[in-house]
Amino acid sequence: MSYLFISDLHLDENRPDITRGFIKLLANLPVGIERLYILGDFFEVWLGDDHETPFNAEIIKTLAEISLPKYIMHGNRDFLLGQEFCNATGCKLLPDPSIIDIGGEPVLLMHGDSLCTRDEAYMKLRAMLRSTPVQLDLLSKSLEERALIASNARTQSKQHTRETAEDIMDVTLEEVVRVMTEQGVGLLIHGHTHRPATHDLVVAGQPAQRIVLGDWDKHGWYLELDETQRSLVSFPI
Repeated sequence: MSYLFISDLHLDENRPDITRGFIKLLANLPVGIERLYILGDFFEVWLGDDHETPFNAEIIKTLAEISLPKYIMHGNRDFLLGQEFCNATGCKLLPDPSIIDIGGEPVLLMHGDSLCTRDEAYMKLRAMLRSTPVQLDLLSKSLEERALIASNARTQSKQHTRETAEDIMDVTLEEVVRVMTEQGVGLLIHGHTHRPATHDLVVAGQPAQRIVLGDWDKHGWYLELDETQRSLVSFPI
């Protein structure tokens, strides 16, 4: 059984190249893929399941037409994805973190933003935005209000990125080891940082790995994983 993992596509109607790349990937999945996992930031922004646009409808239809089991996790851009979206696409919403079994080995799946503990300002914002009262309040507002809030948040995020050292915005290694030890896993897969790579490390005295999925820009990224191989693949869009 072979699984495919992607994240950080940041799908947006203003980036049709990324959408075409995603549709092309789904139409040409590697042989033997039996499950698809999307580990957050699938959309650049998701204002709520009631945000009905031709672009959103196209993505929903594309996902719904894929017959294999599909799983999706919230990212920091699309944390308002809800059950209506899942019902329409056939996706199952995974909590962050989640553990799956591959060939008898527990594998930890995360979006990855919760591992960036040195970015204290972001961690405070994340805790607020992931709280149920705040999300219910956001969803109670009109789509126009939500769009304005999202636009302001993106502007602030870009400014924060410019003003914050790159190493602070990356994961904290000690937090990675702590979480993997706590979860009892030797393999962690996540996105968020836009720094695709495979990292070897030691967890609880044993060899372990952290595989970081890439963001989609001029290239797309996916991880193909089964009992015998771990292939992090880049392809031109």
